[in-house]
Amino acid sequence: MTILADEFQETCNETAIYPRDQGVVYTLLGLSNEAGELLGKYKKFLRDSSDWSDVREAMIGELGDVLWYCAQLSTELDVELSTVMERVLHKLQDRKARGVIGGSGDNR
Repeated sequence: MTILADEFQETCNETAIYPRDQGVVYTLLGLSNEAGELLGKYKKFLRDSSDWSDVREAMIGELGDVLWYCAQLSTELDVELSTVMERVLHKLQDRKARGVIGGSGDNR
């Protein structure tokens, strides 16, 4: 099954339960938390030499949570997720064309 970005965003919004007057900060905090959990799964893999397939599955689950918060933050910023995706692709393609994709800084 293929889910389109904006359809994903709409469906995520149907499951969103948080104070909407604090939507931006709530989704930012949630995104940061879920990204941290994703990193934590990998850190424990490095520490414990766990089975990669188990860690991979756990990371995929956390990545889904990261995507949920990205979709909700897009909703809170009143922008379609597909627009965010298109913008980042355009930015990266432009950087690649100018030979600055490997540099650092936002304004390359």
